Amino acid sequence: MSASTERKFLGRLSLPERRYLADALRTETVGGVLLLVAAVAALVWANTPIRDSYESVRDFHIGPASLGLDLSIQHWAADGLLAIFFFVAGIELKRELVAGELRDPKAAMLPVVAAICGMAAPALVYVLVNVIGNGSTDGWAVPTATDIAFALAVLAVIGTSLPSALRAFLLTLAVVDDLFAILIIAVFFTNDLNFFALGGAAAGLLVFWFLLRKGVRGWYVYVPLALVIWGLMYNSGVHATIAGVAMGLMLRCSTREGEQHSPGEHIEHLVRPLSAGFAVPLFALFSAGVSISSRAIGDVFTQPITLGVVLGLVVGKAIGIFGGTWLAARFTRAELNPELAWPDVFAVASLAGIGFTVSLLIGELAFAGDAVLTDEVKAAVLIGSLIAAVFASVLLKLRVRKYQALCAEEERDEDQDGIPDIYEQDDPAYHLRMAEIYEKKASEHRKRAELAGASRDGADRPA
Repeated sequence: MSASTERKFLGRLSLPERRYLADALRTETVGGVLLLVAAVAALVWANTPIRDSYESVRDFHIGPASLGLDLSIQHWAADGLLAIFFFVAGIELKRELVAGELRDPKAAMLPVVAAICGMAAPALVYVLVNVIGNGSTDGWAVPTATDIAFALAVLAVIGTSLPSALRAFLLTLAVVDDLFAILIIAVFFTNDLNFFALGGAAAGLLVFWFLLRKGVRGWYVYVPLALVIWGLMYNSGVHATIAGVAMGLMLRCSTREGEQHSPGEHIEHLVRPLSAGFAVPLFALFSAGVSISSRAIGDVFTQPITLGVVLGLVVGKAIGIFGGTWLAARFTRAELNPELAWPDVFAVASLAGIGFTVSLLIGELAFAGDAVLTDEVKAAVLIGSLIAAVFASVLLKLRVRKYQALCAEEERDEDQDGIPDIYEQDDPAYHLRMAEIYEKKASEHRKRAELAGASRDGADRPA
């Protein structure tokens, strides 16, 4: 990649980064579709005559009470399965910091500022709505999250293929977003601390790190240790998903001599399908099942708490990310990729307003003592995410032909060497290969023309 390309905002990705991105987003897209299916199934199940069975399954308790783990199915999904999701998020963050878009402080400034503004603005919108409407400010963190899987599922459903630079920007936003969501959960939603359990979890993490440093291998070592760390973290009062993040951050995500992929990337490749295809959809199944009626929908837009969540996701996210990006680009003098335009950035910012998974989790934590209010906030998250998805889809569809042309150019490989031609344009050998290909095509065309001419001459010659 040339120096001029590196200084561009939303410029061309390096080929390894592009391939990693394509592999990661492919899995997330499939997981996002499953997430949508699970959310719809939960809503149908919770709004039909058999809704009592939904509540019975959701509230069914299982687990060893002697270890403090006699939890409901919903609780297991939120604290247990989402630990897998945050484990993958931790690996993603580590990789971005050492090998991805966040490794260069100058290049990282734009997505980091955009993500911070994209979390601050929704929180501010929520607080303003609730201060004016005399509501509760406890849910200020609910609209701050972005759900990358849900966003990619929306792209898959509407048939829009974003250029890799925009997809990378969206993924980087989500990774930084996840980091701050983790910090919010750890700082603001920690119960009374059990220092004995917390010390045990810290000791377990130290052993985990030591084994990694010594190069010890084998899932039969790390999986039982991870379960022990998770159980201790849960009993410590710190949200158990923090254990997943901590272990993900400890994995090595840089390659050494002779390695095609780092251990972190290899493990992420193995665990991501479990997270995207099982853990997150199952969490959605037991968290998105809220009662939806015309009155409930009306209440979402009249109650300050729920209205703050909706406006935070739809308005706060879009304005925060777009405004933060524009200001950061202006002050750093970053040049926008000339093939894209600022409306493209605004469309992606609007798409980031889909805050499904982590928003539902934070909603449960923020209003844990009030089941009715928790369901109302969940309904607000669903409605806000839906509005953001529809709005972003309209904006993206307006530019769909441009995106299709850019994606086709990124994928073009006329010499069929497995490397897109756009990455070889500055290589003299590439131009020689292309000249040979064009000469071969021209020669074949001349031969066909000569054969066709000879055939016509033979037909016209008298018998």
